[in-house]
Amino acid sequence: MIPFNKPYLHGRELVYIAQAVASGKISGDGSFTKKCHDFFEKRYGFAKALMTTSCTDALEMSALLLDIKEGDEVIVPAFTFVSSANAFVLRGAKLVFADSEKYNPNIDVEKLAALITARTRAIVVVHYAGVACDMDPILQLAQQHGIAVIEDAAQAIDSFYKGRPLGSLGEMGAFSFHETKNVIAGEGGLLTINNSSYSARAEIIREKGTNRSSFFRGEVDKYGWVDVGSSFLPSDIVSAYLYAQLENIDTIQSRRKEIWHRYNSHLANELPKYGISLPVIPEFATNNAHMFYIVCRDLEQRTKLIAGLKEKKIHAVFHYLSLHHSPYFLDKHDGRPLPNSDRFADCLLRLPLYYELTNEQCDQVCDAIVQNLAGQ
Repeated sequence: MIPFNKPYLHGRELVYIAQAVASGKISGDGSFTKKCHDFFEKRYGFAKALMTTSCTDALEMSALLLDIKEGDEVIVPAFTFVSSANAFVLRGAKLVFADSEKYNPNIDVEKLAALITARTRAIVVVHYAGVACDMDPILQLAQQHGIAVIEDAAQAIDSFYKGRPLGSLGEMGAFSFHETKNVIAGEGGLLTINNSSYSARAEIIREKGTNRSSFFRGEVDKYGWVDVGSSFLPSDIVSAYLYAQLENIDTIQSRRKEIWHRYNSHLANELPKYGISLPVIPEFATNNAHMFYIVCRDLEQRTKLIAGLKEKKIHAVFHYLSLHHSPYFLDKHDGRPLPNSDRFADCLLRLPLYYELTNEQCDQVCDAIVQNLAGQ
């Protein structure tokens, strides 16, 4: 079987985990967590970086930092993982779902202005497959209305918009280091803060609502409960694994991009014959090779292709279901049709892509796709 994803050890992960254990400090904010913070702040220029237990937790922290309350409205793309929405629903927000672009699963910028009301507090943008949303008009619109922009950059590590790192453009950004991502820690996430007015409170919220971080820096003589919060700190073992991957991020990214371009070069001339489109990378965005996906003609074609690949021991998978059709939200949606989101939900198919995928396996996947389509 060629799996969809395969977690991997790149080099010193187990060495660093052993070092963390030997240090006697494997809870939150140990030495490897601090090394990760320094790496992200220096390499990408984030004003502040805070490791979290997941990208979901990073998003929940952003909702707390914005003081989202019942009755506030938050604009979220319908084609995304539930965490993008759940973080704000938990604070009582009313979700307003936005459609995707026609040729790209990212949020449709041209339709955003019509979704803003006097109650809108934030726009959540999701950089799907690590490819940037068109951020300049989004940021301009948000500034015009005095609302925040949160970047769900779960898939977007080491990706850029007009030369600026994703996760550095909105008030805050959230990254994932789940085992399916480019650099991994099993689970784990990162909150980036680009508006320094949130920095001090972010430390408090992350530490269960206490000023414990200030205490350990010697800024206060004791710490106590000063705000709302939760336990958002990952174990230093998680950060130790991640730091070993970060040391090799350029090597990892280089190989993933080789695989992505191999898929593209093998399939670009074949798939359009069958009504299938390939990823579109806008001029303003870079490609971090998080994912290689194709968009089938319809649901029937995708279903047959998934089954045909499975027979050849290749695991290719669909992705999100449109959140406005979900059982939880169905009776809460305002009824607007979101056709592009629905089309990607029905037609998008993700191909195997992981660091250890060989050229021969990549070619095997491509050949199997073309043979299956030719026989349909």
